[in-house]
Amino acid sequence: MAKRELQEINAGSMADIAFLLLIFFLVATTMDTDTGLARKLPPMPDKNQQQDNNKIKERNVFVVLINSHNQLLVEGELTQVRDLKNKAKEFIANPLDKADLPEKKPTEVKYFGTYPVSKGIISLQNDRGTSYKTYIAVQNELVAAYNELRDELAMQKFGKSFKDLKEDQQKAIKKIYPQRISEAEPKNIGGKK
Repeated sequence: MAKRELQEINAGSMADIAFLLLIFFLVATTMDTDTGLARKLPPMPDKNQQQDNNKIKERNVFVVLINSHNQLLVEGELTQVRDLKNKAKEFIANPLDKADLPEKKPTEVKYFGTYPVSKGIISLQNDRGTSYKTYIAVQNELVAAYNELRDELAMQKFGKSFKDLKEDQQKAIKKIYPQRISEAEPKNIGGKK
């Protein structure tokens, strides 16, 4: 009996087909993974604008520090992240006009007339060893403080949530509660983690 030769399968075009399938899936697949912090840089100052050399008063600065052990120090006091939002809201709004909280400047605001606007700034400083998770949690609490204050004022004045207001109404509320978060460059303060 003669041995029968096995026929070979022509695999020459197999690589071409695999390559085309790979290209198809790369083109057809969408990857929506936008992560990070939504922050707008302040606009460049006007060339004709005079430089303001006035120092910011200590009472107008809300100091938030995060060390390398992810501990939060707010205004010199050890604080839990969950308590940060309420402390920030009290600082930003200063509802009782306390002398140790930010000053207010009467400002002309559309829909509100002359309204006392806080001069407060939140200063955020973290250690290089701070975990990203803690940093984001602190950021979220600070932004939530502004969002809640804006929502409360929108409900009080217009009977709607902030996001449901017209653009010019939102601008008016943002003028009353401008988001002022100053972030300093991370430092090695709390030792290595």
